[in-house]
Amino acid sequence: MKIDIRRKNALNLIKDKSKFSNFDEYPVLKEDVDPQLHISRNGVDQPFFLVCQKDCTIAALTGKARVHFHDASVRYYDLLPGDHVYVPAGMPHRITAIEPGVHIRYKAREAGLEAVAWYCGNCDHEIDRYTWDTAKQVPQAGYLAGAERFNGTSERRICKSCGNEHSPLDLSPFRWADIAGTLA
Repeated sequence: MKIDIRRKNALNLIKDKSKFSNFDEYPVLKEDVDPQLHISRNGVDQPFFLVCQKDCTIAALTGKARVHFHDASVRYYDLLPGDHVYVPAGMPHRITAIEPGVHIRYKAREAGLEAVAWYCGNCDHEIDRYTWDTAKQVPQAGYLAGAERFNGTSERRICKSCGNEHSPLDLSPFRWADIAGTLA
């Protein structure tokens, strides 16, 4: 299904929020704008940690969320409307919804490599990671490919450190295939 959202340089993200869904990370400005703004309307938790090769910033427009950091001195930051959270390059981070809301991620137009990663809930060891080049694959296609690969076999969901097996992800709240098809 093609998503009908025009990229433009002037928009009302609050008025247009119904066009967006869970972790769409839809780029909303014209393609030549740097940094690019990616918008999502989230009511569920991000099902992975995102790792960006370049710095990014997350801004909350509405709702309440928590940004979790892996292997950092700061473990999380509560995100309220108006807050901006800087995420250093290479830092695994995950957004969990406390209240449904809209957030924007500021990313470099040429974002480089990105990855999705999963960590064990028991011992915090990395379970699986999928990396792609955003010049060759849009982020939403990478999210979907990584999540489907994680779900594809129980061996990918078993922690090699403690043996804990993690459940497959519920991908029904996400429309990454549609977004990727629209952006390709």
